[in-house]
Amino acid sequence: MSRTPSSPAASPDRAGVVQAAVLRVMRPLVRLLLRHGVQHRSFSIALKQVFLDAARDELRSRGMPETDSALTLLCGVHRRDVRTLLRPDATAVAAARPAASLPGEVIARWLSDRRYRHRNGRVRALPRGEGIGSFDGLVQGISRDVRPRALLDELLRLGVARESDQGVELVAASFVPRRGLAEVASLFADNLHDHAAAAAENLHQPEGGPNHLEQSVFVDELTEASVQRLRRVSVQAWQQAFQQVMAEAQERFDDDAAQAPAEARQHRARFGVYFYTTPQAPLAAAQEPSP
Repeated sequence: MSRTPSSPAASPDRAGVVQAAVLRVMRPLVRLLLRHGVQHRSFSIALKQVFLDAARDELRSRGMPETDSALTLLCGVHRRDVRTLLRPDATAVAAARPAASLPGEVIARWLSDRRYRHRNGRVRALPRGEGIGSFDGLVQGISRDVRPRALLDELLRLGVARESDQGVELVAASFVPRRGLAEVASLFADNLHDHAAAAAENLHQPEGGPNHLEQSVFVDELTEASVQRLRRVSVQAWQQAFQQVMAEAQERFDDDAAQAPAEARQHRARFGVYFYTTPQAPLAAAQEPSP
């Protein structure tokens, strides 16, 4: 007989509260879908796979068997769909897997490694050719599977680097491509996924349990000028935090790679910030009683 997880988090009252919160989070995501031509029907079909994957993770975390019946009872996806989704064409699955972002790794090393920065902290233009401190040396220090010229062409296409008389120059403070929807969407998904995962685990944790860092500062009733000043201060704060955290992250990565066996290096971490502003409802309208 199949068992499904049971906990206070699954009670009707708590389920309604959590669902309402998730639906509020979904509003900007649904607007994004609509702007790119994704309608409810196609998204709801695709969402079955997400529910199924999450249900498998939940059963696995509790040491419970991942039977078709258990998955159906937990996530509500019909058994027929469970059988289909659990046994897709292997070639299609492999083709759907996103490739690792080598350009992102190159940019991160360029920004964090002291060999590629001036003494004042500014990022240096890197000469072509092999050797310490060169662009080709930077790329080959991360991967020898891709030619430096091909990687440079990709950075140029993304708009985060340019070639000049001084060599290859970085023209973005971080890896945020100006062109290339696939690259922007991948970065969007990585950042938002981990932010949502941290917040969701915090919400699910029992009182007094360990929490992920997930905080924000909120202020309203500001003028446009004050919002723009706050935006500039936030960008400055991020730049300072980025330098400190990225330097420590690179040091941890290098030390672990040199000293720890591969089986001990199975954790990942992401640190980020965000800034958002939008006009608030007029005070008069906000104070009107609801009908």
